[in-house]
Amino acid sequence: MHPQDQSIQDIHWQPSDLSPYFRQSIVDVGHGIHLCVEIAGDPTHPPLLFITGFGSQMMFWSDTFLKQFVDAGFFVIRFDNRDTGLSSKIPVAALPRTNVPKMIAKTVLGLSNKSEQVAYTLHDMADDVVGLIHALQRTFGIHQVNLVGASMGGMIAQLVAAKHGNLLSRLILLFSSSNRVFLRPPNPKQFSTFFVKPKGAEEKDLVRHAVWFMTTVGTPGHLDIKGTRAIAERRYRRCYYPHGVANQMNAILTTGSIVSFTKQITTPTLIMHGTKDRLLHPSHGKNLAKNIKHSRFITIDGMGHDLPAYYQPYLVQTIKDFCCQ
Repeated sequence: MHPQDQSIQDIHWQPSDLSPYFRQSIVDVGHGIHLCVEIAGDPTHPPLLFITGFGSQMMFWSDTFLKQFVDAGFFVIRFDNRDTGLSSKIPVAALPRTNVPKMIAKTVLGLSNKSEQVAYTLHDMADDVVGLIHALQRTFGIHQVNLVGASMGGMIAQLVAAKHGNLLSRLILLFSSSNRVFLRPPNPKQFSTFFVKPKGAEEKDLVRHAVWFMTTVGTPGHLDIKGTRAIAERRYRRCYYPHGVANQMNAILTTGSIVSFTKQITTPTLIMHGTKDRLLHPSHGKNLAKNIKHSRFITIDGMGHDLPAYYQPYLVQTIKDFCCQ
């Protein structure tokens, strides 16, 4: 059976391995890619589809955060991007090693990385999302989705909105960017997160690195170290695939600026960015608002490049109000 012919009877949903609130399935989204997808809530309610950021598994969108959306009357969908979690992994054996510092420098200076041989680009990841939306339409009779993207996930969401706006009702971008040339770069400390690797491949090394990373980019005064350790342990045991992190970094750098697509977005858009984000400065969000016609830009005082519990009720209420306008 072709994946386009699948119905709700054909897709087997089972209890999630991550949460009692979710059901899980592996969904064929076309072009040889299968995504691990989780759903929660009533499928007849307005759908919220969440795209996570660079190197993250779907648990970036925590149970406590998404349960608030279910309680607010939404049908919630989260998934592992390709090369993360339980979704398809892309072979890299035939690809040459890339010079990441050189590619970053070329991206900042506006020089093309398109000649680099990489596994895929953000456009391919956007095609994964489009395939997932089509599967949700066939499975649940959904017409359009409200699409939420964070960081790299927001870049992917912009490409979906620019090329397939008919699939979206609302677009929500959290601490994201168009990757436009000469936007403010990360602060030096946060910039180091692109280069510093775990000391080893054992669980303790990855957990220690995750705590360091979140201490570096997260919201000052709101780091949940115990929770960060627990998520890192779970992420490692669920799937440790460092090649995926490299592939996604290469995808961002090779894709480069997407501002020409950002300017094509006509979907009503909410852009939210923390004032203490030192990885992607709030000016990135402001620039998005400048280039997206029907957009609203909100700064969140004190928030960094994460979603701490303290800010979640405000985020949920703001997104709910926006989607229900």
